[in-house]
Amino acid sequence: MHRETLNIRTAGRGFNEITREVAAVVQRSGVRTGLCHLFIQHTSAALLITENADPDVLLDLETWISGLAPDGDPRFRHTAEGPDDMSAHVRALLTETALTLPVAENRPALGTWQGVFVWEHRSRPHDRRVTVTVW
Repeated sequence: MHRETLNIRTAGRGFNEITREVAAVVQRSGVRTGLCHLFIQHTSAALLITENADPDVLLDLETWISGLAPDGDPRFRHTAEGPDDMSAHVRALLTETALTLPVAENRPALGTWQGVFVWEHRSRPHDRRVTVTVW
């Protein structure tokens, strides 16, 4: 088993592709066939696998989720860090905090157009930690 933590600096709300970073951890692990588990250690950001070829996919995902969990929703009481505080928590709840990928030939076995992303749900930049475990 091999474990590393990736430190990802986000620019604020949006997507940060980490496919290459994850692939590098898998390669360093030496595991030829197995599993790669990712876990983001935060409650207002998420992990996802989605298309990495057409940037409109990412824009559409952000549009979709902003309709489900809008900033400044008057129903939210938890606003200690601003109007995006509780909406970011709801967005993280609706998305994923963990992913498991197959490993084949010492690399993540992703599809042709698949990429791994950190989805930042807060408006301002943050430092995010993603634990990657390969076995």
